Amino acid sequence: MTPRQNRNRDRAERGIPEATVARLPVYLRALHSLQERGVATVSSEELAAAAGVNSAKLRKDLSHLGSYGTRGVGYEVEYLVYQISRELGLTQDWVVAIIGLGNLGRALAGYGGFASRGFRVAGLLDADDAIVGQEIAGKTVEHIDRLEDLIAERGVSIAVIATPAGAAQGVCDRVVAAGVTSVLNFAPVVLSVPDGVDVRKVDLSIELQILAFHEQRKAGGPGEHVPLPDGGTQGPEQYVEAVEA
Repeated sequence: MTPRQNRNRDRAERGIPEATVARLPVYLRALHSLQERGVATVSSEELAAAAGVNSAKLRKDLSHLGSYGTRGVGYEVEYLVYQISRELGLTQDWVVAIIGLGNLGRALAGYGGFASRGFRVAGLLDADDAIVGQEIAGKTVEHIDRLEDLIAERGVSIAVIATPAGAAQGVCDRVVAAGVTSVLNFAPVVLSVPDGVDVRKVDLSIELQILAFHEQRKAGGPGEHVPLPDGGTQGPEQYVEAVEA
C-alpha cells in the first residue's frame, strides 16, 4: 500500500469528511500568509475570516485533526501548519509530471508555488516536435513517447494533464496504466478512470460561468429563479451547486 493510500485509509478511519479535506489547503494558505507576517498565534475567528469560512465550521474542521486551540489564546500558527501539512501529505516530496506544454502547461511549469508546497516537477512532456527539446522553467521538454519510462525512472506520483481535450483521455489511460493514481486535469473534458484513481478537474470556464451568474444577479438580471426543463424553477443556490457538481 502506498503512503497516499495509507493516509486515505487513516483519514477514513478517523472520519474526516471530504469537504473538510477540501478546505484544509485554504486554511494552510491563510496560515502561510500569517507566518510571513510574523504572526505566532491566531484566533479561530481571525483564521476563519482569512480563509473565507465561518469560525464554527473552521473549529469543527480542525477538531478532526485533533487540534482544538487554547481558550483565550487561539491556535499556534507554526504547529497548525505542521498538522495540516502532515494531514495533506506535504511533509514529504511529491514528484509531478506535466503533460502538454501549450500556453497553460508552460504557465504551470513556471509556477513557483509547486516547490514551496512540497511538489517537485520532474518532467515536462509534449507530442509536438516543435516543442520537444525546448527548455521551459529550467527543464527540457521530452517527447510523450517517453511517458511511461519517465514515470518509472523519476517516481512520478501526480500527473498534470494540460493537453487539448481530444488527447486527454488517452494520456490519462497511459499514466494510470504506468501506475500513477493521482491526476490533476486542466483539459476541458471529463476523464474516465478506474476505482482507486483520484482526479481533480480544474475548469476555468465553469468558474467564469459561476462568476457571470453572480454578476448578472448583482446587475438585477434573471437569476432569482432559473427555469427547469420540466417547467419548475430552482433558486440561485441550487443552480450554483448543480454547476459545481
